Amino acid sequence: MTTPELLAAEADPLLPTAAAEPPAAPDGRRRGGGLGAYVLIRLLLILPTVFILVTLVFFLMRLTGDPVTASLGGKLTPDQLAERVHAAGYDRPVVVQYVDYLGHLFRGDLGTTISDNQPVTHVLTQYGTATLELAFWALVVALAVGIPFGMLAARHRDRWPDALLRILAILGYATPVFFAGMVLKLVFAVGLGWLPVAGRASTSSEIAFTDLLHPSGIAIVDAIQLGDPAIVGDVLSHAVLPALTLGLLTGGVFLRLVRTNMISTLSSGYVEAARSRGVPERRLLRKHAYRPALIPIITVMGLQIAMLLGGAVLTETTFEWKGLGFMLAQYLQARDFVAVQGIVVLLAVIVAVTNFVVDVVAALVDPRVRY
Repeated sequence: MTTPELLAAEADPLLPTAAAEPPAAPDGRRRGGGLGAYVLIRLLLILPTVFILVTLVFFLMRLTGDPVTASLGGKLTPDQLAERVHAAGYDRPVVVQYVDYLGHLFRGDLGTTISDNQPVTHVLTQYGTATLELAFWALVVALAVGIPFGMLAARHRDRWPDALLRILAILGYATPVFFAGMVLKLVFAVGLGWLPVAGRASTSSEIAFTDLLHPSGIAIVDAIQLGDPAIVGDVLSHAVLPALTLGLLTGGVFLRLVRTNMISTLSSGYVEAARSRGVPERRLLRKHAYRPALIPIITVMGLQIAMLLGGAVLTETTFEWKGLGFMLAQYLQARDFVAVQGIVVLLAVIVAVTNFVVDVVAALVDPRVRY
Protein backbone atom coordinates (compact mmCIF):
# COMPACT_ATOMS: atom_id res chain seq x y z
CA MET A 1 0.00 0.00 0.00
CA THR A 2 1.38 3.42 -0.91
CA THR A 3 1.93 6.26 1.56
CA PRO A 4 -1.20 8.19 0.46
CA GLU A 5 -3.31 5.05 0.92
CA LEU A 6 -1.88 4.52 4.40
CA LEU A 7 -2.64 8.11 5.34
CA ALA A 8 -6.17 7.77 4.00
CA ALA A 9 -6.75 4.57 5.95
CA GLU A 10 -5.47 6.22 9.13
CA ALA A 11 -7.66 9.25 8.56
CA ASP A 12 -10.81 7.18 8.08
CA PRO A 13 -10.93 3.76 9.76
CA LEU A 14 -14.09 2.93 7.79
CA LEU A 15 -12.31 3.17 4.44
CA PRO A 16 -11.74 -0.33 2.98
CA THR A 17 -8.17 -0.98 2.01
CA ALA A 18 -6.88 -2.17 -1.33
CA ALA A 19 -7.00 -5.76 -0.07
CA ALA A 20 -10.63 -5.93 -1.16
CA GLU A 21 -9.62 -5.43 -4.78
CA PRO A 22 -8.91 -8.40 -7.05
CA PRO A 23 -5.23 -9.44 -7.02
CA ALA A 24 -3.02 -7.96 -9.70
CA ALA A 25 -1.18 -9.99 -12.29
CA PRO A 26 2.67 -9.90 -12.46
CA ASP A 27 2.52 -7.31 -15.26
CA GLY A 28 0.49 -4.97 -13.02
CA ARG A 29 -2.89 -5.62 -14.62
CA ARG A 30 -5.87 -6.80 -12.58
CA ARG A 31 -6.71 -10.48 -12.92
CA GLY A 32 -9.93 -11.45 -14.63
CA GLY A 33 -11.70 -9.86 -17.54
CA GLY A 34 -13.25 -6.43 -17.55
CA LEU A 35 -16.92 -5.70 -17.12
CA GLY A 36 -17.56 -5.78 -20.87
CA ALA A 37 -16.06 -9.25 -21.27
CA TYR A 38 -17.94 -10.51 -18.22
CA VAL A 39 -21.29 -9.22 -19.54
CA LEU A 40 -20.63 -10.69 -22.99
CA ILE A 41 -19.80 -14.13 -21.57
CA ARG A 42 -22.88 -14.15 -19.38
CA LEU A 43 -25.03 -13.08 -22.34
CA LEU A 44 -23.67 -15.85 -24.53
CA LEU A 45 -24.33 -18.42 -21.80
CA ILE A 46 -28.07 -17.72 -22.07
CA LEU A 47 -28.32 -19.49 -25.43
CA PRO A 48 -26.95 -22.93 -24.42
CA THR A 49 -28.86 -22.75 -21.13
CA VAL A 50 -32.19 -22.16 -22.85
CA PHE A 51 -31.37 -24.73 -25.56
CA ILE A 52 -30.66 -27.45 -22.98
CA LEU A 53 -33.84 -26.65 -21.05
CA VAL A 54 -35.96 -26.62 -24.21
CA THR A 55 -34.50 -29.96 -25.27
CA LEU A 56 -35.11 -31.57 -21.89
CA VAL A 57 -38.69 -30.32 -21.74
CA PHE A 58 -39.43 -31.55 -25.26
CA PHE A 59 -38.17 -35.09 -24.77
CA LEU A 60 -39.60 -35.43 -21.25
CA MET A 61 -43.01 -34.48 -22.63
CA ARG A 62 -42.67 -37.12 -25.33
CA LEU A 63 -42.02 -39.89 -22.77
CA THR A 64 -45.77 -40.01 -22.17
CA GLY A 65 -46.53 -40.41 -25.88
CA ASP A 66 -47.82 -37.88 -28.36
CA PRO A 67 -49.71 -34.86 -26.92
CA VAL A 68 -52.93 -35.54 -28.88
CA THR A 69 -53.32 -39.07 -27.53
CA ALA A 70 -52.41 -37.92 -24.01
CA SER A 71 -55.04 -35.18 -24.07
CA LEU A 72 -57.84 -36.67 -26.18
CA GLY A 73 -57.33 -40.39 -25.72
CA GLY A 74 -60.66 -41.97 -24.81
CA LYS A 75 -62.59 -38.90 -25.97
CA LEU A 76 -62.34 -39.69 -29.72
CA THR A 77 -62.78 -42.83 -31.77
CA PRO A 78 -59.57 -44.57 -32.83
CA ASP A 79 -59.97 -43.33 -36.40
CA GLN A 80 -60.56 -39.74 -35.30
CA LEU A 81 -57.62 -39.93 -32.93
CA ALA A 82 -55.33 -41.32 -35.63
CA GLU A 83 -56.43 -38.56 -37.98
CA ARG A 84 -55.67 -35.87 -35.42
CA VAL A 85 -52.27 -37.40 -34.64
CA HIS A 86 -51.36 -37.53 -38.31
CA ALA A 87 -52.58 -33.96 -38.97
CA ALA A 88 -50.42 -32.67 -36.14
CA GLY A 89 -47.38 -34.66 -37.32
CA TYR A 90 -46.98 -36.64 -34.13
CA ASP A 91 -46.72 -39.93 -36.00
CA ARG A 92 -43.31 -38.92 -37.37
CA PRO A 93 -40.00 -39.91 -35.72
CA VAL A 94 -39.31 -37.99 -32.53
CA VAL A 95 -36.08 -36.50 -33.90
CA VAL A 96 -37.96 -35.11 -36.90
CA GLN A 97 -40.58 -33.63 -34.56
CA TYR A 98 -37.81 -32.09 -32.46
CA VAL A 99 -36.15 -30.40 -35.44
CA ASP A 100 -39.53 -29.15 -36.62
CA TYR A 101 -40.30 -27.87 -33.13
CA LEU A 102 -37.01 -25.93 -32.98
CA GLY A 103 -37.80 -24.38 -36.36
CA HIS A 104 -41.19 -23.17 -35.16
CA LEU A 105 -39.66 -22.01 -31.88
CA PHE A 106 -37.15 -19.79 -33.65
CA ARG A 107 -40.06 -18.18 -35.48
CA GLY A 108 -41.87 -17.53 -32.19
CA ASP A 109 -44.47 -20.26 -32.76
CA LEU A 110 -45.03 -22.39 -29.65
CA GLY A 111 -47.89 -24.35 -31.15
CA THR A 112 -51.62 -24.52 -30.42
CA THR A 113 -53.20 -25.84 -27.25
CA ILE A 114 -55.10 -29.10 -27.66
CA SER A 115 -57.72 -28.64 -24.95
CA ASP A 116 -59.01 -25.20 -26.01
CA ASN A 117 -57.44 -24.76 -29.48
CA GLN A 118 -55.74 -21.39 -29.04
CA PRO A 119 -52.16 -20.29 -29.77
CA VAL A 120 -49.82 -20.91 -26.86
CA THR A 121 -48.36 -17.42 -27.37
CA HIS A 122 -51.83 -15.99 -26.71
CA VAL A 123 -52.03 -17.92 -23.44
CA LEU A 124 -48.62 -16.59 -22.42
CA THR A 125 -49.45 -12.96 -23.17
CA GLN A 126 -52.89 -13.19 -21.57
CA TYR A 127 -51.83 -14.76 -18.27
CA GLY A 128 -48.13 -13.87 -18.04
CA THR A 129 -48.76 -10.39 -16.68
CA ALA A 130 -50.63 -11.82 -13.69
CA THR A 131 -47.66 -14.01 -12.76
CA LEU A 132 -45.31 -11.06 -13.24
CA GLU A 133 -47.44 -8.97 -10.89
CA LEU A 134 -47.54 -11.70 -8.24
CA ALA A 135 -43.76 -12.20 -8.44
CA PHE A 136 -43.25 -8.45 -8.01
CA TRP A 137 -45.44 -8.24 -4.90
CA ALA A 138 -43.80 -11.36 -3.46
CA LEU A 139 -40.36 -9.86 -4.03
CA VAL A 140 -41.44 -6.67 -2.26
CA VAL A 141 -42.55 -8.74 0.73
CA ALA A 142 -39.33 -10.77 0.70
CA LEU A 143 -37.13 -7.66 0.71
CA ALA A 144 -39.29 -5.90 3.30
CA VAL A 145 -39.00 -8.91 5.60
CA GLY A 146 -35.49 -10.13 4.87
CA ILE A 147 -33.42 -6.94 4.94
CA PRO A 148 -34.61 -5.13 8.11
CA PHE A 149 -35.10 -8.29 10.16
CA GLY A 150 -31.74 -9.63 8.98
CA MET A 151 -30.11 -6.41 10.18
CA LEU A 152 -31.97 -6.69 13.48
CA ALA A 153 -30.82 -10.28 13.96
CA ALA A 154 -27.21 -9.32 13.24
CA ARG A 155 -27.38 -6.44 15.70
CA HIS A 156 -28.68 -8.74 18.47
CA ARG A 157 -26.46 -11.68 17.60
CA ASP A 158 -26.83 -14.73 19.88
CA ARG A 159 -29.56 -13.07 21.93
CA TRP A 160 -33.25 -13.88 22.04
CA PRO A 161 -34.31 -11.57 19.14
CA ASP A 162 -31.71 -13.25 16.93
CA ALA A 163 -32.84 -16.75 17.95
CA LEU A 164 -36.51 -15.90 17.40
CA LEU A 165 -35.88 -14.38 13.97
CA ARG A 166 -33.78 -17.35 12.88
CA ILE A 167 -36.55 -19.73 13.87
CA LEU A 168 -39.09 -17.66 11.94
CA ALA A 169 -36.77 -17.59 8.93
CA ILE A 170 -36.49 -21.39 8.96
CA LEU A 171 -40.27 -21.69 9.20
CA GLY A 172 -40.63 -19.21 6.35
CA TYR A 173 -38.67 -21.15 3.76
CA ALA A 174 -39.36 -24.64 5.11
CA THR A 175 -43.17 -24.42 5.21
CA PRO A 176 -44.79 -25.70 1.97
CA VAL A 177 -46.26 -22.86 -0.06
CA PHE A 178 -49.69 -24.43 -0.40
CA PHE A 179 -49.91 -25.05 3.36
CA ALA A 180 -48.90 -21.48 4.23
CA GLY A 181 -51.45 -20.20 1.72
CA MET A 182 -54.24 -22.31 3.17
CA VAL A 183 -53.44 -21.20 6.74
CA LEU A 184 -53.35 -17.50 5.78
CA LYS A 185 -56.53 -17.92 3.79
CA LEU A 186 -58.38 -19.64 6.64
CA VAL A 187 -57.25 -17.10 9.24
CA PHE A 188 -57.44 -13.74 7.45
CA ALA A 189 -60.04 -14.41 4.75
CA VAL A 190 -62.42 -17.04 6.12
CA GLY A 191 -61.99 -16.57 9.86
CA LEU A 192 -61.45 -12.83 10.35
CA GLY A 193 -62.90 -11.71 7.03
CA TRP A 194 -60.28 -8.97 6.66
CA LEU A 195 -59.10 -9.87 3.16
CA PRO A 196 -60.60 -11.38 -0.01
CA VAL A 197 -60.58 -15.15 -0.36
CA ALA A 198 -59.34 -15.40 -3.94
CA GLY A 199 -58.88 -13.68 -7.28
CA ARG A 200 -56.94 -10.62 -8.45
CA ALA A 201 -59.82 -8.16 -8.05
CA SER A 202 -63.52 -8.10 -7.31
CA THR A 203 -66.08 -8.51 -10.09
CA SER A 204 -66.93 -4.81 -10.12
CA SER A 205 -63.27 -3.88 -10.54
CA GLU A 206 -62.79 -6.36 -13.38
CA ILE A 207 -65.83 -4.87 -15.13
CA ALA A 208 -64.32 -1.41 -14.71
CA PHE A 209 -61.07 -2.61 -16.33
CA THR A 210 -62.99 -3.29 -19.55
CA ASP A 211 -63.49 0.47 -19.98
CA LEU A 212 -59.74 1.02 -20.42
CA LEU A 213 -58.56 1.72 -23.98
CA HIS A 214 -55.11 0.24 -23.38
CA PRO A 215 -55.24 -2.27 -20.50
CA SER A 216 -51.85 -3.53 -19.39
CA GLY A 217 -53.08 -6.80 -17.89
CA ILE A 218 -51.39 -5.83 -14.60
CA ALA A 219 -54.21 -5.19 -12.14
CA ILE A 220 -52.53 -2.49 -10.06
CA VAL A 221 -51.42 -0.56 -13.17
CA ASP A 222 -54.92 -0.73 -14.66
CA ALA A 223 -56.42 0.36 -11.33
CA ILE A 224 -54.10 3.39 -11.24
CA GLN A 225 -55.08 4.20 -14.83
CA LEU A 226 -58.74 4.31 -13.78
CA GLY A 227 -57.85 6.74 -11.00
CA ASP A 228 -60.36 5.29 -8.54
CA PRO A 229 -58.90 4.87 -5.02
CA ALA A 230 -61.53 2.25 -4.19
CA ILE A 231 -60.41 0.05 -7.10
CA VAL A 232 -56.75 0.54 -6.19
CA GLY A 233 -57.51 -0.55 -2.62
CA ASP A 234 -59.49 -3.52 -3.89
CA VAL A 235 -56.60 -4.71 -6.05
CA LEU A 236 -54.08 -4.27 -3.24
CA SER A 237 -56.27 -6.15 -0.76
CA HIS A 238 -56.51 -9.08 -3.17
CA ALA A 239 -52.71 -9.14 -3.54
CA VAL A 240 -51.89 -9.24 0.18
CA LEU A 241 -52.37 -12.94 0.95
CA PRO A 242 -50.81 -14.35 -2.25
CA ALA A 243 -47.85 -11.97 -1.88
CA LEU A 244 -47.33 -12.96 1.76
CA THR A 245 -47.60 -16.66 0.95
CA LEU A 246 -44.98 -16.49 -1.77
CA GLY A 247 -42.86 -13.67 -0.33
CA LEU A 248 -42.27 -15.23 3.07
CA LEU A 249 -40.70 -18.21 1.32
CA THR A 250 -37.93 -16.02 -0.08
CA GLY A 251 -37.93 -13.59 2.83
CA GLY A 252 -36.60 -16.27 5.15
CA VAL A 253 -33.67 -16.90 2.81
CA PHE A 254 -32.91 -13.17 2.57
CA LEU A 255 -33.06 -12.78 6.36
CA ARG A 256 -30.41 -15.42 6.94
CA LEU A 257 -28.21 -14.06 4.15
CA VAL A 258 -28.33 -10.50 5.49
CA ARG A 259 -27.69 -11.67 9.04
CA THR A 260 -24.70 -13.82 8.13
CA ASN A 261 -23.04 -11.23 5.93
CA MET A 262 -23.64 -8.33 8.31
CA ILE A 263 -22.07 -10.31 11.14
CA SER A 264 -19.08 -11.03 8.87
CA THR A 265 -18.78 -7.35 7.90
CA LEU A 266 -19.10 -6.15 11.48
CA SER A 267 -16.21 -8.45 12.41
CA SER A 268 -13.92 -7.14 9.66
CA GLY A 269 -10.76 -5.22 10.43
CA TYR A 270 -11.78 -1.74 9.38
CA VAL A 271 -15.07 -1.96 11.31
CA GLU A 272 -13.26 -3.19 14.43
CA ALA A 273 -10.86 -0.25 14.11
CA ALA A 274 -13.77 2.17 13.84
CA ARG A 275 -15.49 0.56 16.82
CA SER A 276 -12.33 0.98 18.91
CA ARG A 277 -12.36 4.70 18.07
CA GLY A 278 -15.88 5.08 19.43
CA VAL A 279 -17.99 5.04 16.27
CA PRO A 280 -21.57 4.24 17.37
CA GLU A 281 -22.76 0.72 16.64
CA ARG A 282 -25.91 1.98 14.94
CA ARG A 283 -23.82 4.00 12.47
CA LEU A 284 -21.62 0.99 11.74
CA LEU A 285 -24.68 -1.13 11.11
CA ARG A 286 -26.62 1.37 9.03
CA LYS A 287 -23.93 3.00 6.88
CA HIS A 288 -21.01 0.61 6.62
CA ALA A 289 -22.34 -2.95 6.95
CA TYR A 290 -25.55 -2.45 4.98
CA ARG A 291 -24.26 -2.39 1.40
CA PRO A 292 -21.84 -5.35 1.70
CA ALA A 293 -24.68 -7.41 3.17
CA LEU A 294 -26.85 -6.73 0.12
CA ILE A 295 -24.33 -8.10 -2.39
CA PRO A 296 -25.12 -11.78 -1.63
CA ILE A 297 -28.86 -11.03 -1.99
CA ILE A 298 -28.26 -9.58 -5.45
CA THR A 299 -26.11 -12.58 -6.33
CA VAL A 300 -28.73 -15.16 -5.39
CA MET A 301 -31.66 -13.12 -6.71
CA GLY A 302 -31.76 -15.17 -9.90
CA LEU A 303 -32.16 -18.40 -7.96
CA GLN A 304 -34.87 -16.82 -5.85
CA ILE A 305 -36.76 -15.70 -8.97
CA ALA A 306 -36.78 -19.34 -10.06
CA MET A 307 -38.10 -20.28 -6.62
CA LEU A 308 -40.79 -17.60 -6.88
CA LEU A 309 -41.92 -18.86 -10.28
CA GLY A 310 -42.01 -22.43 -8.99
CA GLY A 311 -43.97 -21.39 -5.92
CA ALA A 312 -46.32 -19.32 -8.09
CA VAL A 313 -47.91 -22.51 -9.44
CA LEU A 314 -49.16 -23.55 -6.00
CA THR A 315 -49.87 -20.00 -4.84
CA GLU A 316 -51.95 -19.12 -7.89
CA THR A 317 -53.87 -22.36 -7.60
CA THR A 318 -54.57 -21.79 -3.91
CA PHE A 319 -55.85 -18.24 -4.41
CA GLU A 320 -57.29 -18.69 -7.92
CA TRP A 321 -54.88 -16.04 -9.13
CA LYS A 322 -55.24 -16.58 -12.87
CA GLY A 323 -51.64 -16.43 -14.05
CA LEU A 324 -49.32 -18.85 -15.80
CA GLY A 325 -49.03 -21.02 -12.68
CA PHE A 326 -52.80 -21.37 -12.45
CA MET A 327 -53.07 -22.18 -16.17
CA LEU A 328 -50.17 -24.62 -15.95
CA ALA A 329 -52.07 -26.60 -13.30
CA GLN A 330 -55.19 -26.54 -15.47
CA TYR A 331 -53.35 -27.76 -18.56
CA LEU A 332 -51.62 -30.48 -16.56
CA GLN A 333 -55.00 -31.77 -15.42
CA ALA A 334 -56.17 -31.71 -19.04
CA ARG A 335 -52.91 -33.43 -20.11
CA ASP A 336 -52.42 -30.68 -22.69
CA PHE A 337 -48.67 -31.09 -23.01
CA VAL A 338 -48.35 -28.60 -25.87
CA ALA A 339 -49.54 -25.82 -23.56
CA VAL A 340 -47.46 -27.16 -20.67
CA GLN A 341 -44.36 -27.25 -22.85
CA GLY A 342 -44.87 -23.65 -23.98
CA ILE A 343 -45.37 -22.33 -20.45
CA VAL A 344 -42.33 -24.20 -19.11
CA VAL A 345 -40.16 -22.91 -21.97
CA LEU A 346 -41.21 -19.32 -21.24
CA LEU A 347 -40.48 -19.74 -17.53
CA ALA A 348 -37.05 -21.17 -18.41
CA VAL A 349 -36.28 -18.18 -20.60
CA ILE A 350 -37.40 -15.78 -17.85
CA VAL A 351 -35.14 -17.50 -15.31
CA ALA A 352 -32.15 -17.45 -17.71
CA VAL A 353 -32.59 -13.77 -18.57
CA THR A 354 -33.15 -12.85 -14.92
CA ASN A 355 -29.93 -14.61 -13.93
CA PHE A 356 -28.10 -12.62 -16.61
CA VAL A 357 -29.49 -9.31 -15.34
CA VAL A 358 -28.70 -10.23 -11.74
CA ASP A 359 -25.12 -11.16 -12.65
CA VAL A 360 -24.63 -7.82 -14.39
CA VAL A 361 -26.04 -5.89 -11.42
CA ALA A 362 -23.84 -7.89 -9.03
CA ALA A 363 -20.79 -7.02 -11.15
CA LEU A 364 -21.71 -3.32 -11.03
CA VAL A 365 -22.22 -3.36 -7.26
CA ASP A 366 -19.17 -5.50 -6.44
CA PRO A 367 -16.16 -4.90 -8.72
CA ARG A 368 -14.58 -8.15 -7.50
CA VAL A 369 -17.14 -10.12 -9.54
CA ARG A 370 -15.26 -10.93 -12.74
CA TYR A 371 -14.12 -13.93 -14.72
